[in-house]
Amino acid sequence: MPLDAICLGAVTNELNTVLTGCRIEKVYQPDRDEIVIQTRGQGGARRLLVSIAAGTPRVHFIETARENPAVPPMFCMLLRKHVQGAKIAAVTQPAVERMLSIELDTTDEMGVACKKHLICELMGKHSNVVLCGEDNRIIDAMRRVDGDLSGKRQVLPGLFYRMPPAQDKHDPFAVSGVGLAAAAAQADGEQTLDRFLLNTLLGFSPLLCRELAFRATGDTAKPLGMLSDEERNRLAKVYDDFLAYIEEERWKPFLLTKSEDSAVFDFTFLPVTQYEGLMNVTQYESFSSLLAAFFEKKGRVERMMRRSSDLHKAVVNARDRLARKLSAQKKELAGAHDREKYKRTGELITANLYQLEKGMNKAKVIDYYNKDCPEVEISLDVRLTPQQNAQKYFKLYTKSKTAEEVLTEQIRQGSIELDYLESVLVQLGEAETERDLAQLREELTLSGVLSAKQTRNKKGRQKPVQAKPFHYRTTDGFDIFAGKNNLQNDLLTLKTAFKSDIWFHTQKIHGSHVILVTDGREPTEQAMTEAAMVAAYHSKARSSSMVPVDYTQVRQVKKPAGAKPGMVIYHVYQTAYVTPDETVIEKLRIE
Repeated sequence: MPLDAICLGAVTNELNTVLTGCRIEKVYQPDRDEIVIQTRGQGGARRLLVSIAAGTPRVHFIETARENPAVPPMFCMLLRKHVQGAKIAAVTQPAVERMLSIELDTTDEMGVACKKHLICELMGKHSNVVLCGEDNRIIDAMRRVDGDLSGKRQVLPGLFYRMPPAQDKHDPFAVSGVGLAAAAAQADGEQTLDRFLLNTLLGFSPLLCRELAFRATGDTAKPLGMLSDEERNRLAKVYDDFLAYIEEERWKPFLLTKSEDSAVFDFTFLPVTQYEGLMNVTQYESFSSLLAAFFEKKGRVERMMRRSSDLHKAVVNARDRLARKLSAQKKELAGAHDREKYKRTGELITANLYQLEKGMNKAKVIDYYNKDCPEVEISLDVRLTPQQNAQKYFKLYTKSKTAEEVLTEQIRQGSIELDYLESVLVQLGEAETERDLAQLREELTLSGVLSAKQTRNKKGRQKPVQAKPFHYRTTDGFDIFAGKNNLQNDLLTLKTAFKSDIWFHTQKIHGSHVILVTDGREPTEQAMTEAAMVAAYHSKARSSSMVPVDYTQVRQVKKPAGAKPGMVIYHVYQTAYVTPDETVIEKLRIE
């Protein structure tokens, strides 16, 4: 869900309590739509994330550092110049707006004390981060908005900052419960109550409107014309209680997850009752931890999808092109299976040369291959002699025989290549950092999927990219490593692992090579189970249950000569069936 104005008020209140008095140590811009502000105060160092991504605008603290580009973007450099070293005076929110302002005490170029404001507008596709001076003039913005983009409001350096255009809605804190109920009685009777609340009240999200409607009527979308007097009175009371809940700052961070599969669904600042058992409601310690739990994993996946879009497109195009080629080859091979008919026709022509003449386009001959010896009709080329017609059919037979041998080998090689490309598509989803993507580019270049011109680094021969595999530790102390791509898979299995370590891989399913490090010990059943779960999780069968996972000692795993990266063979193995649990696996992760 979008971060609505009421929930953002709770977030602002929390940030103001923590950040007031802190100093800004560093500013980063890890992505085009995100900035990270590192602060330090009495509570220690903290990282504040501001994201203006269209689908996930938000502000909250994060625990782990983000991977930053080698060259900082221009807006990041500007922020470092103006706000690095500044003291945060306050974090405020304009009344019922999806935006907050970070007030900064700093100095200008001459060393004179002044105030600046970092304004974070969190309004869907119109989100922005704007730095303003003490005179309210815009110094710069993450997204500049000129007259071509908007005729109502420009956001450009040197202009005075103006608030976003006001919506045609009422301030919820200026409306009483009785007034809201009266307005509902006079509104269009076919309109549902939740839609009426959404269109009437400023800063309310659809989830909040449905919740208020449910508490008042027992239905999230009851038409206004069907409301009884009792339900309208209850709406007035529910709304007054809600205002008191907000004004007394009794808000709490709640995360909604689906009961059936524990998937993250939504978040809010008050207990939700409308789903009646379909959702689990979990309270978090802070709004920052709530927003991180809801957005961070999804945001990381979306960032990597955006950064890997060129690779994904190249691999998908190569896969589809190869699939079409294989389809045509298989069709041609099926035709080659009928080559005996060419040989048979040639022999029938040879056996009946005495009755054939040049210029005939067809002839009826006795089929000696059939026990009943019926008369069959064969086609002839009028330009050729009977002997030449016979030779033509023998050549077709020989050509089909050769084609079958060549096509069979080409289809085998093509199937291996197609299988490899499918594995790369799975591993694109495993990439977490730019280093992981760079290593995938290197692998695809070595494999011939990408040409040297398609790779980003065109400055000649470079050192191989070093990226780390997934690292886990079982509950009883065994280390587990899982490759993020085929180069890492080969390195783990063939170079890093000892012969006595245990190798895991999903059976006939694309996935990572997983190594359980034994260090000369006998692995426990718990460690084996958790390693198998890691292998199932880092595979195409991540969302499946009872996934078959083969395991054997590393000494049993071999790589055929000339095989594609990540391709190995093994004959001595056992199979375990496990269901990957993301929560369990995340707890095991080290890095």
